[in-house]
Amino acid sequence: MANRKIGQAGLNLIKQFEGCRLTAYQCAAGVWTIGYGHTGSVYAGMQISQEQAEDLLKEDLKRFEAAVNRYVTGALTQGRFDALVSFSFNVGEGALKKSTLLKKMNAGDMDGAAREFDRNSVQNR
Repeated sequence: MANRKIGQAGLNLIKQFEGCRLTAYQCAAGVWTIGYGHTGSVYAGMQISQEQAEDLLKEDLKRFEAAVNRYVTGALTQGRFDALVSFSFNVGEGALKKSTLLKKMNAGDMDGAAREFDRNSVQNR
């Protein structure tokens, strides 16, 4: 299967949920963060442009795109691929790999997988 990339709709969804902050801040866990949730090499007082925030997000997403490409065994619509990238961006690659969501998706149970998205969004509120 070819290595897929997140689509514009998925990118827009992540940006909407994450929000963008151009000045570094400490998240609830005390980690320095900037842009759309970027945490690598961020320090107090750091500032970036909107363009840099977009670039950091695209770079950060490569890792999660790769995880979805690696762990999903069947074909995916662009929307489902985007949703899985967004999910793994939020919970991490390891959580995706162990998730019931992934198991159901790989088994072809799309209705069950959709319910897992709902379950996870309620748990994370």
